[in-house]
Amino acid sequence: MTTEQTPRSPACPLSVGSPSDTTPYAHYARMDELLALQHPLSSAPTEPGFIIMSQVKELLFKLLHTEFSTARDQLADDLLDDALWTLRRAARVQQVLLVSWETFSVLSPVEFAEFRDVLGSASGFQSAGYRRLEFLLGNKDPAMAAPHRDTPGYDAVVGQLHEPSLYDAALALLARRGLLTPDDSTDRDVTRPYRGGAEAEEAWRSVYRDPVRHRDLHLLAEALMDTADQFARWRYTHLVTVQRMLGAKPGTGGTEGVAWLARISEHRFFPELWSVRSTL
Repeated sequence: MTTEQTPRSPACPLSVGSPSDTTPYAHYARMDELLALQHPLSSAPTEPGFIIMSQVKELLFKLLHTEFSTARDQLADDLLDDALWTLRRAARVQQVLLVSWETFSVLSPVEFAEFRDVLGSASGFQSAGYRRLEFLLGNKDPAMAAPHRDTPGYDAVVGQLHEPSLYDAALALLARRGLLTPDDSTDRDVTRPYRGGAEAEEAWRSVYRDPVRHRDLHLLAEALMDTADQFARWRYTHLVTVQRMLGAKPGTGGTEGVAWLARISEHRFFPELWSVRSTL
Protein backbone atom coordinates (compact mmCIF):
# COMPACT_ATOMS: atom_id res chain seq x y z
CA MET A 1 0.00 0.00 0.00
CA THR A 2 1.38 3.37 -0.94
CA THR A 3 1.23 6.31 1.37
CA GLU A 4 -0.50 9.33 -0.08
CA GLN A 5 1.67 12.42 0.00
CA THR A 6 0.31 15.89 0.49
CA PRO A 7 1.00 17.88 -2.68
CA ARG A 8 3.27 20.81 -2.25
CA SER A 9 1.92 24.27 -2.85
CA PRO A 10 3.51 26.09 -5.76
CA ALA A 11 6.21 28.52 -4.78
CA CYS A 12 4.97 31.96 -3.96
CA PRO A 13 5.86 34.31 -6.83
CA LEU A 14 7.24 36.81 -4.31
CA SER A 15 9.78 34.29 -3.09
CA VAL A 16 11.11 33.39 -6.53
CA GLY A 17 14.45 35.03 -7.05
CA SER A 18 14.35 36.86 -3.71
CA PRO A 19 17.78 37.55 -2.17
CA SER A 20 18.47 35.67 1.04
CA ASP A 21 19.09 38.88 2.97
CA THR A 22 15.56 40.28 2.67
CA THR A 23 11.93 39.22 2.67
CA PRO A 24 9.91 38.50 -0.49
CA TYR A 25 7.69 41.50 0.39
CA ALA A 26 10.62 43.88 0.71
CA HIS A 27 12.16 42.50 -2.49
CA TYR A 28 8.94 42.83 -4.49
CA ALA A 29 8.27 46.46 -3.53
CA ARG A 30 11.95 47.42 -3.18
CA MET A 31 11.27 48.48 0.39
CA ASP A 32 14.87 48.32 1.55
CA GLU A 33 15.94 50.75 -1.17
CA LEU A 34 12.94 52.99 -0.54
CA LEU A 35 13.56 53.24 3.19
CA ALA A 36 17.22 54.05 2.60
CA LEU A 37 16.44 57.20 0.62
CA GLN A 38 16.06 59.60 3.55
CA HIS A 39 19.19 61.61 4.29
CA PRO A 40 18.54 64.62 6.55
CA LEU A 41 21.11 67.39 6.32
CA SER A 42 20.48 68.86 9.74
CA SER A 43 19.88 67.67 13.28
CA ALA A 44 16.34 69.08 13.31
CA PRO A 45 13.95 66.34 14.49
CA THR A 46 11.30 67.49 12.03
CA GLU A 47 13.45 67.28 8.89
CA PRO A 48 13.03 63.49 8.40
CA GLY A 49 9.26 63.93 8.34
CA PHE A 50 9.56 66.75 5.81
CA ILE A 51 11.69 64.57 3.53
CA ILE A 52 9.47 61.51 3.87
CA MET A 53 6.25 63.39 3.14
CA SER A 54 7.87 65.15 0.19
CA GLN A 55 8.76 61.72 -1.17
CA VAL A 56 5.24 60.44 -0.47
CA LYS A 57 3.80 63.30 -2.52
CA GLU A 58 6.09 62.47 -5.43
CA LEU A 59 4.95 58.85 -5.33
CA LEU A 60 1.34 60.01 -5.36
CA PHE A 61 2.07 62.30 -8.31
CA LYS A 62 3.45 59.27 -10.15
CA LEU A 63 0.38 57.19 -9.33
CA LEU A 64 -1.96 59.96 -10.44
CA HIS A 65 -0.02 60.30 -13.68
CA THR A 66 -0.58 56.60 -14.31
CA GLU A 67 -4.31 56.82 -13.55
CA PHE A 68 -4.99 59.98 -15.56
CA SER A 69 -2.97 58.67 -18.52
CA THR A 70 -5.03 55.49 -18.42
CA ALA A 71 -8.29 57.46 -18.27
CA ARG A 72 -7.20 59.65 -21.20
CA ASP A 73 -6.40 56.62 -23.34
CA GLN A 74 -9.67 54.94 -22.39
CA LEU A 75 -11.62 58.04 -23.46
CA ALA A 76 -9.71 58.07 -26.75
CA ASP A 77 -10.80 54.46 -27.30
CA ASP A 78 -14.44 55.24 -26.43
CA LEU A 79 -14.19 53.17 -23.25
CA LEU A 80 -16.07 55.72 -21.18
CA ASP A 81 -17.25 53.31 -18.48
CA ASP A 82 -13.67 52.16 -17.95
CA ALA A 83 -12.46 55.76 -17.83
CA LEU A 84 -15.06 56.62 -15.19
CA TRP A 85 -13.86 53.74 -13.03
CA THR A 86 -10.25 54.86 -13.45
CA LEU A 87 -11.15 58.43 -12.45
CA ARG A 88 -12.91 56.98 -9.41
CA ARG A 89 -9.62 55.40 -8.32
CA ALA A 90 -7.73 58.61 -9.03
CA ALA A 91 -10.13 60.57 -6.84
CA ARG A 92 -9.13 58.44 -3.84
CA VAL A 93 -5.46 59.09 -4.55
CA GLN A 94 -6.16 62.82 -4.73
CA GLN A 95 -7.79 62.66 -1.31
CA VAL A 96 -4.64 61.11 0.14
CA LEU A 97 -2.55 63.78 -1.58
CA LEU A 98 -4.68 66.54 -0.09
CA VAL A 99 -4.40 65.08 3.42
CA SER A 100 -0.61 64.91 3.05
CA TRP A 101 -0.47 68.67 3.69
CA GLU A 102 -1.61 68.03 7.27
CA THR A 103 1.83 66.81 8.24
CA PHE A 104 3.42 70.01 6.92
CA SER A 105 0.85 72.35 8.44
CA VAL A 106 1.74 71.32 11.99
CA LEU A 107 5.32 72.52 11.56
CA SER A 108 5.75 75.74 13.50
CA PRO A 109 7.79 78.56 11.88
CA VAL A 110 10.58 77.86 14.35
CA GLU A 111 10.65 74.15 13.53
CA PHE A 112 10.78 74.79 9.78
CA ALA A 113 13.49 77.41 10.25
CA GLU A 114 15.68 74.80 11.96
CA PHE A 115 16.33 73.05 8.65
CA ARG A 116 15.13 75.47 5.97
CA ASP A 117 18.65 76.69 5.17
CA VAL A 118 19.80 73.20 4.21
CA LEU A 119 17.16 73.11 1.46
CA GLY A 120 19.30 75.57 -0.47
CA SER A 121 17.70 76.21 -3.85
CA ALA A 122 15.39 73.19 -3.57
CA SER A 123 11.71 73.94 -4.20
CA GLY A 124 8.58 71.97 -4.97
CA PHE A 125 8.34 74.20 -8.04
CA GLN A 126 11.07 71.98 -9.48
CA SER A 127 8.96 68.80 -9.27
CA ALA A 128 8.97 67.14 -12.69
CA GLY A 129 6.23 64.78 -11.51
CA TYR A 130 3.88 67.60 -10.67
CA ARG A 131 4.67 69.46 -13.91
CA ARG A 132 3.80 66.36 -15.91
CA LEU A 133 0.46 66.21 -14.10
CA GLU A 134 -0.29 69.83 -14.97
CA PHE A 135 0.45 69.16 -18.63
CA LEU A 136 -1.48 65.88 -18.62
CA LEU A 137 -4.59 67.60 -17.30
CA GLY A 138 -4.35 70.37 -19.91
CA ASN A 139 -2.61 73.31 -18.21
CA LYS A 140 0.16 73.57 -20.78
CA ASP A 141 2.81 76.25 -21.01
CA PRO A 142 6.10 75.41 -22.79
CA ALA A 143 7.91 77.93 -20.58
CA MET A 144 7.17 75.77 -17.54
CA ALA A 145 9.45 73.05 -18.92
CA ALA A 146 12.47 75.37 -18.68
CA PRO A 147 13.19 74.79 -14.95
CA HIS A 148 13.76 71.10 -15.73
CA ARG A 149 16.30 71.62 -18.49
CA ASP A 150 19.54 69.65 -17.98
CA THR A 151 17.84 67.34 -15.47
CA PRO A 152 16.95 63.64 -15.78
CA GLY A 153 13.24 64.53 -15.84
CA TYR A 154 13.41 67.02 -18.71
CA ASP A 155 12.64 64.57 -21.51
CA ALA A 156 9.59 63.25 -19.65
CA VAL A 157 8.29 66.78 -19.03
CA VAL A 158 8.75 67.83 -22.67
CA GLY A 159 7.29 64.54 -23.83
CA GLN A 160 4.17 65.20 -21.76
CA LEU A 161 3.93 68.66 -23.29
CA HIS A 162 3.65 67.06 -26.73
CA GLU A 163 0.98 64.53 -25.74
CA PRO A 164 -2.78 65.15 -25.85
CA SER A 165 -4.21 65.98 -22.43
CA LEU A 166 -7.02 64.29 -20.53
CA TYR A 167 -9.26 67.24 -21.40
CA ASP A 168 -8.28 66.94 -25.08
CA ALA A 169 -9.59 63.38 -24.94
CA ALA A 170 -12.82 64.47 -23.21
CA LEU A 171 -13.51 67.18 -25.81
CA ALA A 172 -12.73 64.78 -28.64
CA LEU A 173 -15.31 62.41 -27.18
CA LEU A 174 -17.88 65.21 -27.17
CA ALA A 175 -17.09 65.79 -30.83
CA ARG A 176 -17.58 62.11 -31.68
CA ARG A 177 -20.93 62.29 -29.89
CA GLY A 178 -21.97 65.20 -32.10
CA LEU A 179 -21.93 67.85 -29.36
CA LEU A 180 -18.82 69.64 -30.56
CA THR A 181 -17.50 70.44 -34.00
CA PRO A 182 -14.77 67.92 -34.81
CA ASP A 183 -11.27 69.35 -34.84
CA ASP A 184 -9.98 67.96 -38.13
CA SER A 185 -6.88 70.11 -38.22
CA THR A 186 -3.67 68.15 -38.51
CA ASP A 187 -1.40 71.01 -37.50
CA ARG A 188 -2.79 71.74 -34.05
CA ASP A 189 -0.04 72.58 -31.60
CA VAL A 190 -0.70 70.18 -28.73
CA THR A 191 1.90 71.97 -26.63
CA ARG A 192 -0.68 74.72 -26.19
CA PRO A 193 -3.83 74.37 -24.06
CA TYR A 194 -6.79 72.44 -25.48
CA ARG A 195 -9.33 74.25 -27.61
CA GLY A 196 -11.97 75.53 -25.27
CA GLY A 197 -14.16 78.58 -25.04
CA ALA A 198 -17.80 79.18 -25.88
CA GLU A 199 -18.29 76.13 -28.09
CA ALA A 200 -16.93 73.75 -25.46
CA GLU A 201 -19.09 75.43 -22.83
CA GLU A 202 -22.16 74.99 -25.03
CA ALA A 203 -21.37 71.30 -25.46
CA TRP A 204 -21.19 70.77 -21.71
CA ARG A 205 -24.39 72.81 -21.32
CA SER A 206 -26.17 70.35 -23.58
CA VAL A 207 -24.96 67.52 -21.37
CA TYR A 208 -26.12 69.16 -18.15
CA ARG A 209 -29.49 70.19 -19.55
CA ASP A 210 -30.34 66.62 -20.49
CA PRO A 211 -28.48 64.35 -18.03
CA VAL A 212 -30.82 61.44 -18.77
CA ARG A 213 -30.10 61.42 -22.49
CA HIS A 214 -26.39 62.05 -21.91
CA ARG A 215 -26.06 60.00 -18.76
CA ASP A 216 -22.51 58.74 -19.29
CA LEU A 217 -21.26 62.15 -20.43
CA HIS A 218 -22.91 63.72 -17.40
CA LEU A 219 -21.04 61.27 -15.18
CA LEU A 220 -17.84 62.17 -17.01
CA ALA A 221 -18.44 65.88 -16.51
CA GLU A 222 -18.87 65.39 -12.77
CA ALA A 223 -15.87 63.06 -12.55
CA LEU A 224 -13.72 65.69 -14.23
CA MET A 225 -15.13 68.30 -11.87
CA ASP A 226 -14.18 66.09 -8.93
CA THR A 227 -10.64 66.00 -10.33
CA ALA A 228 -10.50 69.77 -10.80
CA ASP A 229 -12.09 70.41 -7.41
CA GLN A 230 -9.53 68.27 -5.59
CA PHE A 231 -6.65 70.02 -7.34
CA ALA A 232 -8.10 73.43 -6.47
CA ARG A 233 -8.32 72.35 -2.83
CA TRP A 234 -4.76 70.98 -2.97
CA ARG A 235 -3.40 74.27 -4.28
CA TYR A 236 -5.32 76.32 -1.75
CA THR A 237 -4.17 74.10 1.10
CA HIS A 238 -0.60 74.48 -0.17
CA LEU A 239 -1.04 78.25 -0.04
CA VAL A 240 -2.41 78.26 3.51
CA THR A 241 0.28 75.83 4.70
CA VAL A 242 3.06 78.03 3.35
CA GLN A 243 1.43 81.12 4.86
CA ARG A 244 1.35 79.35 8.20
CA MET A 245 5.04 78.36 8.03
CA LEU A 246 6.58 81.34 6.21
CA GLY A 247 4.17 84.23 6.33
CA ALA A 248 5.07 86.60 3.48
CA LYS A 249 8.71 85.49 3.20
CA PRO A 250 10.06 84.41 -0.21
CA GLY A 251 9.65 80.75 -0.97
CA THR A 252 12.48 78.23 -1.14
CA GLY A 253 14.46 78.13 -4.35
CA GLY A 254 13.95 81.86 -4.91
CA THR A 255 10.23 81.60 -5.67
CA GLU A 256 7.83 84.36 -4.67
CA GLY A 257 6.31 82.15 -2.02
CA VAL A 258 2.79 83.10 -0.96
CA ALA A 259 2.29 85.66 -3.76
CA TRP A 260 3.01 83.06 -6.44
CA LEU A 261 0.90 80.39 -4.73
CA ALA A 262 -2.00 82.83 -4.42
CA ARG A 263 -1.97 83.38 -8.18
CA ILE A 264 -1.86 79.72 -9.16
CA SER A 265 -4.52 78.82 -6.57
CA GLU A 266 -6.99 80.72 -8.74
CA HIS A 267 -6.40 78.41 -11.72
CA ARG A 268 -9.06 75.81 -12.50
CA PHE A 269 -8.63 72.77 -14.69
CA PHE A 270 -11.38 72.24 -17.30
CA PRO A 271 -12.64 75.87 -17.05
CA GLU A 272 -15.73 75.37 -19.24
CA LEU A 273 -17.05 72.90 -16.70
CA TRP A 274 -16.85 75.68 -14.12
CA SER A 275 -18.19 78.51 -16.27
CA VAL A 276 -21.15 76.50 -17.57
CA ARG A 277 -22.56 76.42 -14.06
CA SER A 278 -23.35 80.12 -14.29
CA THR A 279 -25.61 79.46 -17.30
CA LEU A 280 -27.68 76.52 -16.10
